Amino acid sequence: MKNLTSNQLRTIRKEFRISKHHAELAEVSLIAEKSSTALFNVAGMQPLIPYLMGKDHPLGRKIFNIQKCVRTVDIAEVGDASHLTCFEMMGNRSLGDYFKKEAVTRSREFLTTSLEMDPRKLAVTVFAGDESAPRDTETATYREEI
Repeated sequence: MKNLTSNQLRTIRKEFRISKHHAELAEVSLIAEKSSTALFNVAGMQPLIPYLMGKDHPLGRKIFNIQKCVRTVDIAEVGDASHLTCFEMMGNRSLGDYFKKEAVTRSREFLTTSLEMDPRKLAVTVFAGDESAPRDTETATYREEI
């Protein structure tokens, strides 16, 4: 794997997403919009909720961003080796353009080609299912292909 600074990683990711015809979204405020029920943006996709619900996005159906977020769900755990309060989330969004197979394929391509990660060291996880939704058997089949 390449040894990169955070700015180099951002640039490589931006170039990759643009090569896949994604539009870059500007970062929004850490404070959520007035229409939100949340005080802070807690996920990179939070400002995109209207578009994830079907509203057309002015930049098209393939977008990406880096969004500062605040996490408060496990605030009592902040300070140990795995819990942070403020972080940046890198998101790739398809608003009805492509779905699971293309997302898995593009993720693998980015990791192995752009970042030069050893594909033998990649691990893929899929949703195991719960009382509200079944196991994601579709993505599990794509996992086997990579």
